[in-house]
Amino acid sequence: MDIILDNWPLIQKGLGMTLGLAVVTLLFSTLVSLILGVMATLHSRMLRWSIHGYVEFFRAIPLIVNVFFVYFVLPTLGLDLSPFAAVVFGLTLWGSANGIEIVRAGIEAVPAHQWRSAWALGMRQWEVYWHIVAPQAIRLIVPPFTGLLTLLVQATSLGALVGVTEFLKVGQIIIERSAVMNGVSPAFLVYGFVLAVYFIICSALSWLSRYLERRLGRKSNRKPSLVPSGMREAV
Repeated sequence: MDIILDNWPLIQKGLGMTLGLAVVTLLFSTLVSLILGVMATLHSRMLRWSIHGYVEFFRAIPLIVNVFFVYFVLPTLGLDLSPFAAVVFGLTLWGSANGIEIVRAGIEAVPAHQWRSAWALGMRQWEVYWHIVAPQAIRLIVPPFTGLLTLLVQATSLGALVGVTEFLKVGQIIIERSAVMNGVSPAFLVYGFVLAVYFIICSALSWLSRYLERRLGRKSNRKPSLVPSGMREAV
């Protein structure tokens, strides 16, 4: 463990970068998901189909292709992003595509008679969403959204491929530095440590997701999961 302790400041920096990528991506993904998820339930057919196209397109593209396209191709089109911004952008496109489906499914799970009752009372559309739909939909949306955060934390490791000094990249740097200076590769120890840290973080988030599910009273046999199919395979 000496190599871990000797490189602890670098490891802290890499872990902070990983968590920063995850938090920023989640914030942007949540914002886009809420806006487009609500718009996907409106009556405009053109709007719904446009959002549906966005969702299906970015869910169908492997995450690594998405990140590479943003980082390597967009600069040729005049949009030159830093490695951190490119990874955030690429992950946000995928994260929001899955988040939109979670929000849309949560809203549409509210019984239709409650919508009709609210309209019969003369409530405006935004009042229906805010006072009637949101309190019920949030119980269905929060747990799978926490699961989405777990996937985004895992996906931040793709930043190592485009030069972001995140947790996995730091591990690679430590291994290469030790191999050159000491002639011995500590790959097993370093990658084992990286695996353990990712396991702890993602297990904690999974526990939080289950806790929120129990806390919000969502029964597993009451409604099917709102996590879009194929999300886990995308990472």
